[in-house]
Amino acid sequence: MTEAAELPPAPDAARAVFGEFFPEAVRYAELLADAGVKRGLIGPREVPRLWERHLLNCAVLSEVVPEGVMVCDVGSGAGLPGIPLALVRPDLKITLLEPLLRRTNFLQEVVELLGLDHVTVVRGRAEEVLGTLQPVHVVTARAVAPLDRLAGWGVPLLRPYGEMLALKGDTAEEEIKGARAALSKLGVLETSVLQVGEGIVDPLATVVRVEVGESPGGVRFATKRAKAARAGRARRRR
Repeated sequence: MTEAAELPPAPDAARAVFGEFFPEAVRYAELLADAGVKRGLIGPREVPRLWERHLLNCAVLSEVVPEGVMVCDVGSGAGLPGIPLALVRPDLKITLLEPLLRRTNFLQEVVELLGLDHVTVVRGRAEEVLGTLQPVHVVTARAVAPLDRLAGWGVPLLRPYGEMLALKGDTAEEEIKGARAALSKLGVLETSVLQVGEGIVDPLATVVRVEVGESPGGVRFATKRAKAARAGRARRRR
């Protein structure tokens, strides 16, 4: 069994980024380094680089998220990027969407412990909550799947003219090229690659922005959403 590494002190950049919620960010880092490793949510080798590679890398996503919108973090896992984003942006209403029970249990514990009243944990897959989860302005994701598959899960959850923001690596441009046909079918109008976190993280965090038109997910998902909405109204009338 690999011995857990020690969590390093928070860098100065963390104090600047998390501001008044810096104590909560420290507590979250401690939970990831302890319970997160014990429950298999992150690998023990990630503990020494939790701040730079994970918490700060996710928190800087806030630079490109509009104010006061609804966000769904798809495949939230251990809460990355959803929880760091929630800590720096209390103006957002965030749903952490995750299908695995052990992960949603951890997420619920973290949300309650940190007092994140603007965060909701939902257990399920994106395709399962379509039509029951209120459409959001922004979908976020990190290290979930290649862009074509990720868009198939995340884009249908958007409201018209919403956007998906996916934290990616050096292959972002290649992923966009390979996913163009799939993105077009999903009603995507524009894609771009953004660099965020200047002066905070090195290297800069890479974000793929996927912007949709009036039919997020395309015709097939519009039909599926309408059907789910009708079923929901029928259930409420009973």
